[in-house]
Amino acid sequence: MLRNREIRFVLMLMCTVSLIVLAEAAFFSSVSVVFVLITSVLLIGCSLVFTRLRYLEVEKLSSYLRQISSGNYSLDVRDNREGEFSILKNTIYKVTVMLSEQRTLLQKDKIYLTDAISDISHQLKTPLTSMMVMADLLDDTKLPEAKRKEFTRNIRIQLERLDWLVSSLLKLSKIDAGTVQFKKDQVLVAELIHKALQPVLIPIDIKEQTISITGEDNVSFVGDLNWTTEAVINILKNSVEHTYEGGTIVISFSENLLYTEIVIKDNGKGIPKEEIPFIFKRFHKGKGAGESSIGIGLSMVHSIIMKQNGTIEVQSELHKGTQFQIRFYKQIV
Repeated sequence: MLRNREIRFVLMLMCTVSLIVLAEAAFFSSVSVVFVLITSVLLIGCSLVFTRLRYLEVEKLSSYLRQISSGNYSLDVRDNREGEFSILKNTIYKVTVMLSEQRTLLQKDKIYLTDAISDISHQLKTPLTSMMVMADLLDDTKLPEAKRKEFTRNIRIQLERLDWLVSSLLKLSKIDAGTVQFKKDQVLVAELIHKALQPVLIPIDIKEQTISITGEDNVSFVGDLNWTTEAVINILKNSVEHTYEGGTIVISFSENLLYTEIVIKDNGKGIPKEEIPFIFKRFHKGKGAGESSIGIGLSMVHSIIMKQNGTIEVQSELHKGTQFQIRFYKQIV
């Protein structure tokens, strides 16, 4: 304790004051000197004991903080008594809990990042391996022209798939990182649906499917037209892919005081009940997914809608169809 400069200073000050008082008491009587001496010793002793106890508390807190810095967050230093030390202990405990929660979140992020890298590597490996094999075969000068065209076409398809995968992953990473600034424009749902249908009109025509759209032209919500269009396109692609030839896709939208609702329903293959909780999970591929499916489209749909104060729910039954219900809730002021 005496290694602390402030303690030495206070001790010297008290001793100096005691000596001055003793010197003054000597002018009166020896009894006064004894009385002053005993009083000074008791006061200095009490002060040292009190200071020692305070420094023991400080030492305990120092030990506690050292254990926290080494990664031990299980200790509880809370003190329900009144006083500055109790407030300090409770504050340190709150910081400890916060650090523990942040550490848990960081650990989850590391696991998530590891899994994501593993999934991405797996998704990239398949088309790259396929292209490498076909590229080796194209080196064969005796390869028939028909096969050469077929391999070239397959390489182009795989490259398009890789381009879409990388583009989607970049979009998802931006959304997850919070770097995407979603606009807050007044979006007309009729315009949104019209824009989202353009990329899927040819597949719909090829499969001779029927599109039915119902809703008022003035139905709208506050959001980002381009990003929401991206989400709706992915839902429509999913519906077209899993709806039989000659099937029907019904799109309806409405608005009330609480939310704007968009419903996309098909009469296609449907989703097994046990798979519904996982369809928005990244890289999840259902049993009925096509070979070209990567399992990232619906994950991006979920992220885009949730970031715009919205929700998305799925109802499905095997061989009877699937319904996606999107709701954009209005901001309450």
